[in-house]
Amino acid sequence: MRLLYDGIVRKLTATILLGLLITFNCGASGEDTPASRLFLIAKTQDIQMFLPKGTHLLNDSGAIEKFFEALDGAPPDWAELHGSHGDRHEERLFALNRERDLSRAGRPALSQQITFIWEGVLSNYVSDKGGFWVAIGPEVIATGWGQVRFKPESLPSELLAVPPPDLKESLRARVARGENVKVLVAMTGGLVQNEALIYDFAHEDPGQGMIMPMVRVERIDYFLTPP
Repeated sequence: MRLLYDGIVRKLTATILLGLLITFNCGASGEDTPASRLFLIAKTQDIQMFLPKGTHLLNDSGAIEKFFEALDGAPPDWAELHGSHGDRHEERLFALNRERDLSRAGRPALSQQITFIWEGVLSNYVSDKGGFWVAIGPEVIATGWGQVRFKPESLPSELLAVPPPDLKESLRARVARGENVKVLVAMTGGLVQNEALIYDFAHEDPGQGMIMPMVRVERIDYFLTPP
């Protein structure tokens, strides 16, 4: 279990580095890059109508806290976990993660399909694919449980958003001018069953509790709000 946890932490670090608004365009042919449509919406909450029926949209602190309650009951005592000097907190975190992994097994929320949202930016237009590469970065949401940062698994190496025909040329012009065209990237999937939530402390603030839901992404949608 310890080796698995350490491996995941190393993987998360790599994911964060890749996610700091670096375009996923690594020179690959992209033959297996899944293209998803870019939808125009009036506000963020409109995303729900495009998601599979029964999907929980976790894009604000209230929705996230309610979902965590269904999974783990109550937040941990971060001060007690950290200790007065921060000594041995890694051992306490490891014990907490193992205990909660076992206790949430079989709970209905563990199998719930969820969607979380990161902000993205349209990058180069790819003519033969009819869409734009999308650069994304991780989002951190403050909640009563601590800071929350979703961790996607099974992301394609490149993300491609295909706009509707009536928006294509205007978006191409905006990107060509160097405009920062932001989109909402909605990632839908299920929690990793044996390690759905990872409890840790923020690296930039060692006393700040952080929870990282591990999500196996099965679907990606892109949304554009009016400028």
